[in-house]
Amino acid sequence: MTRPRILTGIDLPLEPSCGSTIWCSDVYHRLAGDFRSTFLALPGSGVWQHRFEETTDLRAAKQPYGPDFPRYAEELTDEVARLVRDRRPDLIHAQHLGFGLALAFARAAGSTPLISIAHGTDVIAAAENDQASEALIEIVTASTAVAVPNAPMAERVNALTGGRFADRLVTVPWGLPLPDRPTVRPTEGRRLRLLHAGRLDANKSTATAIDALALTSEGHDLTVIGSGSELLALTSRAADLGLTDRIRFEPFMPREELWRRFADFDAFLFTTKQLEAFGLVAVEAQAHGLPVVYGDLPGLRHTLGAGALAYQPGDAAALAACVDQLAEDPGLRRTLSIAAAVSARRHDIRTTAAHLRNLSKSVLGVARV
Repeated sequence: MTRPRILTGIDLPLEPSCGSTIWCSDVYHRLAGDFRSTFLALPGSGVWQHRFEETTDLRAAKQPYGPDFPRYAEELTDEVARLVRDRRPDLIHAQHLGFGLALAFARAAGSTPLISIAHGTDVIAAAENDQASEALIEIVTASTAVAVPNAPMAERVNALTGGRFADRLVTVPWGLPLPDRPTVRPTEGRRLRLLHAGRLDANKSTATAIDALALTSEGHDLTVIGSGSELLALTSRAADLGLTDRIRFEPFMPREELWRRFADFDAFLFTTKQLEAFGLVAVEAQAHGLPVVYGDLPGLRHTLGAGALAYQPGDAAALAACVDQLAEDPGLRRTLSIAAAVSARRHDIRTTAAHLRNLSKSVLGVARV
């Protein structure tokens, strides 16, 4: 029996440089028994051992929101229209409600049913940028269904589209490949080894972690792993606060290497301050037994469960207080470590794939009536 073909992708380099591309690799590999997927992306280094069945490089030169974005979207639309004619997909999955490729999918889909998938950064952008808002509305309007990872994200999308498409919003809970068992063993010392990992941009608010380190009662150490637009400002901030001997910056590293590093730390700091679709790296840390201290954003309390401590997003003093609480109570660290690993078991990538599989089959069934 011929498997229905899904055409999807993200106009980012084919690299594991963000949660979205990693998530897609995890999910579409698990859909392969029912669907044949082609993933479109900008050319990458070619060294990533992704799990996509088939990939295709995009040719259009990436342009961010601004005066060149409309032309970029037009070029992508022409490119995608040719691919739709050649590949004849049965279904399109448009990743992100605002990226240029998702907009091209919406414009070039024709009679092909389209599921759009919210990832978080797209929804944040739509609340702040008129071009992003217009793109989100156009993509949702063209969609048969809109997959969102949680209820707060659904509420945001619903608000941004004026409540006109509430019946299209479907929750597809996100997950990740889980380790067989936790790898982290909590230590007893009062000087903690703290980890922050992920994209270094304004919304991830790594600056909150750096500022908090200057306010803790103990001389804790912080390692920041990641790359992004805020790196220079963050290193300067650490120097200004006299923390260069306690803060170590390391570049982005592949997921498997990061997982091995989790055992070197006592707690994970997750400092996002506006909106978070899921918090992939925080759940990865929990799955390995790391307690997480996080900004209390809508949805994260449910996602991270009992294995985490919450503070007011962006409040460095509140984060420092949580870190000191962990430092003073090794028993709490042990309790949170156990609870973190248990909580993470709720977020299995197989569950995510099952939800997306069922939604895709449902949309195809409706499309073929």
